[in-house]
Amino acid sequence: MKNCVQFRIARPTDNFEEVITFYEEGLGLTRIGSFQNHDGYDGVMFGLPGVEYHLEFTRHVDGSPCPAPTKDNLLVFYIPDINEITEIKTKLDLMGYPEVEPENPYWQEKGITIEDPDGWRIVLMHSHGLT
Repeated sequence: MKNCVQFRIARPTDNFEEVITFYEEGLGLTRIGSFQNHDGYDGVMFGLPGVEYHLEFTRHVDGSPCPAPTKDNLLVFYIPDINEITEIKTKLDLMGYPEVEPENPYWQEKGITIEDPDGWRIVLMHSHGLT
């Protein structure tokens, strides 16, 4: 796939406003787009950090049940600045999203695991990522 120019991870939710607040205000992701009432769907996209890689959350007027699959299905955010991780963790904790114990102990070595409003887990990993 040599010519792929964007990559989107999309997920439905029944907690649309709470998910938006979690990812936008809690994690500090930038909203790069949104839509309303497109064939019954509303959606919002967040950049990671630009538009090449982004998350989309949608809801449908008839509901969008999307239970979290397992405690080891994760979105991992590689953040080299430990102060930024601490700031995000504190903000999310104050919003009612405390750190949880990861299923896989690997993520506890350099990371902080938190559940979003739908029970899906994110990891704030103190790392530069894959190099």
